[in-house]
Amino acid sequence: MLFMIMRLHHSSVLAVISRNQFCLGFKMPTKALGETLKEYMVVGRKLPTEKEPVTPIWKMQIFASNHVIAKSRFWYFVSMLRRVKKANGEILSCKQIFADKSAGSVKNYGVWLKYDSRTGHHNMYREYRDVTVAGAVTQAYRDMGARHRAQADRIHILKVQAVKAADTKRAGIKMFHDSKIKFPLPHRVSKRRNVSQFTTRRPITHFA
Repeated sequence: MLFMIMRLHHSSVLAVISRNQFCLGFKMPTKALGETLKEYMVVGRKLPTEKEPVTPIWKMQIFASNHVIAKSRFWYFVSMLRRVKKANGEILSCKQIFADKSAGSVKNYGVWLKYDSRTGHHNMYREYRDVTVAGAVTQAYRDMGARHRAQADRIHILKVQAVKAADTKRAGIKMFHDSKIKFPLPHRVSKRRNVSQFTTRRPITHFA
């Protein structure tokens, strides 16, 4: 379960391949472990030869659980899109992209995706609230698997971007934009005085 953006560098020319042009699926080996995906920037190229001394550089933004899977997914996409095997290429760098300083605040993320069901192909737009892009992508895969029984290798992420509160469409996201929103307090900790510090019974904090 990964998400990629591919960019090709030819000397000083940067050719950006649109996200919507590639919709490749793959299995995520950690989809049942409950961990959040990490964002990696992997850069690689084809090994130069006498016939081709200058080779293009590929740069991909990949979401994976660790750097090993990120490199493996890099060669998976390169072999599918550029017909270059791992034996004929090399990894120049693989760096994890950490969230910026504003990651502590919750944002609205729109996720454009398509998936293959038992009846056909479906395009879908979904919205999630998270502090990072990787967290929103992780929610998208889990939500699709729970609501639509979509397998991870059949879900294709097309685009992910932050959405303003005024531009959100889903009712489940709009409900959090109310300035007077209230949340129930099902668990309350008793603050009674003259209570012993240690007890042999487990405290009861749930109140109906």
